Amino acid sequence: MAVMQGETTRIVLAGKEPRKTRMPRTSGGWVTLVFKVLAGAAFVLAALFPLAWMVIAGFKSKTEVIQTPFQFFPEVWKWQNYAQILADPTFATTMGWTFLGAVLFTVLSLTVNSFAAYVFARLDFRFKRTMWVIVITTMFIPGMTILLTSFIVVTRLSMLDTLAVLVIPGAASAASVFFIRQFYLNIPASLEEAAMLDGCGRFGIFWRIFLPLSKPPFVVMGITAFLAYWNSYVWPIMTITTPERFVVQQYLATFRSERSTELGLLMAGSVLAAAPVVILFLIFQRQIIGNIKMAGLK
Repeated sequence: MAVMQGETTRIVLAGKEPRKTRMPRTSGGWVTLVFKVLAGAAFVLAALFPLAWMVIAGFKSKTEVIQTPFQFFPEVWKWQNYAQILADPTFATTMGWTFLGAVLFTVLSLTVNSFAAYVFARLDFRFKRTMWVIVITTMFIPGMTILLTSFIVVTRLSMLDTLAVLVIPGAASAASVFFIRQFYLNIPASLEEAAMLDGCGRFGIFWRIFLPLSKPPFVVMGITAFLAYWNSYVWPIMTITTPERFVVQQYLATFRSERSTELGLLMAGSVLAAAPVVILFLIFQRQIIGNIKMAGLK
């Protein structure tokens, strides 16, 4: 017994914990594990099936997409569907225009909302609590209820059929302000006090301390803003009438109405339109998952 205790003490002092013996799984434990694996596989299959079908449908002819009985793979792979969409100058222009607008919208949204979040997190001013309640209340107002009034405002400002009408109105977001503010509240106040002792002003504190530390909320809110712009449909069809300035969702809707029989081409265009979003998620997936874990720990 003394020998075993001495061996355990040497292991702990060496920086290693003794190995924990795993209890063998019971029959009920194996059944639970198999059930979890099968349930997870079924969930993944159900989630990926529509995307996989859309990709495969882009290689089908217009009759094979809706043929009965259902056939997942085409009899003849039509690679020219994707080539035809890519060769369409209108599609290329739409993708470039939408990407430009999404980048500008994301940058403007992060700028405006981070400034507002810093003000509500760190500054003290009159009626601060009242103004914060008003900001939070706007989160519970459906966007469709203010759609008409927003259209009247941008019409009087002569913003119709411009890039500004897609970028500016939705840049300020109460949800983004709330999310970034919660992150700023966890930054130690000692950093601000040290910067003030060095003669740094409020803008300098935000620029040199808070902004470099804002990567976690910026990644989440930036991707959210990018996706919101990329998937927008109702607001663009109300405010944009020039085909050269259509966003990608408008292009697909117009393509469907004008060439409704060519479903293979429509599926190919939908896949190419979704590609930037998928690539964006693959690039930042580690940061997104890490930020979600961090938010859960807090």
